[in-house]
Amino acid sequence: MDTRATELNKRERSQEISKKLYKLTIVGGAAFWATNFAISLTPIAAEYRAALSISYLPMIVESLIGGLIIGFFVSYFLLRFFDKIPTKDPILKSVILSLIVLIIVAILLQGPAGFLTPSDALRYFLIGTLFNVLRILALGIAIGYLYKRL
Repeated sequence: MDTRATELNKRERSQEISKKLYKLTIVGGAAFWATNFAISLTPIAAEYRAALSISYLPMIVESLIGGLIIGFFVSYFLLRFFDKIPTKDPILKSVILSLIVLIIVAILLQGPAGFLTPSDALRYFLIGTLFNVLRILALGIAIGYLYKRL
């Protein structure tokens, strides 16, 4: 009888974590996408897209998908390792995880993309990195804020 109660408790806890993960992922992805949309309206973003031959509409859709993927991983690791991240504030914990993602994105995506630009590779690398800082920081703050409210 006791094992049934334990199994039920584990299942309920698993469902609770899944619901939190879903909500945090959606909010993080939405924050990432909204920030990307706001950035995309600036003249410097238009110049950046032209230099890298990036189409506007696919970029908007891809940013939503990318935001959801990044939001999922930040949310998962926040829920999984909440007590092991060295601070008390959930927003700061989420931002720390987001900065780790930023470093990974800069190395794996921004670095190779810099070789595709015909000129001013460093300039476009820095612009792209700045865009990613803003998007990923917004994602981290949104996830941390929602976690605090859950």
